[in-house]
Amino acid sequence: MAIALVLGVITALEVMVFYVEALAPVLVPLLLVLSGAKFVLVVGFYMHLKYDTSLRGLFVGPLAIAAAIILAIMALYGYFL
Repeated sequence: MAIALVLGVITALEVMVFYVEALAPVLVPLLLVLSGAKFVLVVGFYMHLKYDTSLRGLFVGPLAIAAAIILAIMALYGYFL
């Protein structure tokens, strides 16, 4: 029940961040961090990989690659300037 509550709070934060215009300069990185946190919670608890170190890499590895690609594309198009 606690994990579902935390996931609900993170989702509410994601929606709130999207509508707060003062956070527009850091919108994408902030949403990436929040979605990464949700990913870790879902994979760790609902997919029961919290204690399984051998399969954890199958989920964490692609997440790291996806984050690196997104950051590289953002840098390529001058988002950080």
